[in-house]
Amino acid sequence: MSLSATTRRDPRTERAPAAPHSLLHESFEDADARERYDPAGAADVSSFADKYMPDEVTRDYARRMHYAAYRWKRAKGVVEAAKWRNAYVRLRDEIVLGNRKLVYQAVRRRMAMSNKSDDLIGDCHIVLIQAVAAYNPWLGIRFSTYAYTCLVRALARMSQRMANDWLSRSSSLDFLPEGEPKQKFDPELAASGLWGIEEYLRADHPLLSYREKVIISRRYGVREGANILTLAEVGQELGLSKERVRQMQASALGKLRSALMGEAVAE
Repeated sequence: MSLSATTRRDPRTERAPAAPHSLLHESFEDADARERYDPAGAADVSSFADKYMPDEVTRDYARRMHYAAYRWKRAKGVVEAAKWRNAYVRLRDEIVLGNRKLVYQAVRRRMAMSNKSDDLIGDCHIVLIQAVAAYNPWLGIRFSTYAYTCLVRALARMSQRMANDWLSRSSSLDFLPEGEPKQKFDPELAASGLWGIEEYLRADHPLLSYREKVIISRRYGVREGANILTLAEVGQELGLSKERVRQMQASALGKLRSALMGEAVAE
């Protein structure tokens, strides 16, 4: 029977909270399935420790992993269940380790400037584990393509949430007393905001004017170690009145909110 045959979600696997998220393939019922998908027959992956696991090896491991989940759910005793559970976990973890560089690649390309890259890497490892469990090796799609797409979408959602949170909290600065001492850079606030607005503060991005970019940067301290300036101080730097700076700040924030909301809809 061809491995390209129809696959479907295994309802018995999905009903149990502790069960692995797996695929049920009709070839699992074949007489030679045990030999074909035996976990012990998986290739040695120790040579791929410092590089990506080849796609054909990943596919083979994923097929055996899903078969191990299939046998785990049908085990007739505790010992047999533990055997297949251990096989499932080992195969899954080998795929994760063999493809973990996808996490660093996605974070580096999408969030290179973020001060929260360590947190992102941790979150993305969870996404990678979920991608491994859901991957269908019978569809002809490369795992690296599938997993990288999952990671990029997850990072986009994280960025959107954090940017929206930053914009909602940033409004409190509008009410700072003009004489209040300068506030130091807040890593949590600035890092989360930087995820979403970094693109719009680039010199070549057309959304904001040069003055609007300066105002947002100075008022919200988007550079580590920077002070948050008052409206009057920003006005002095730009040669504008305090009220004019306030108006331009409100306009810039409105543009950013609209742009970020547009990205959310596009997602």
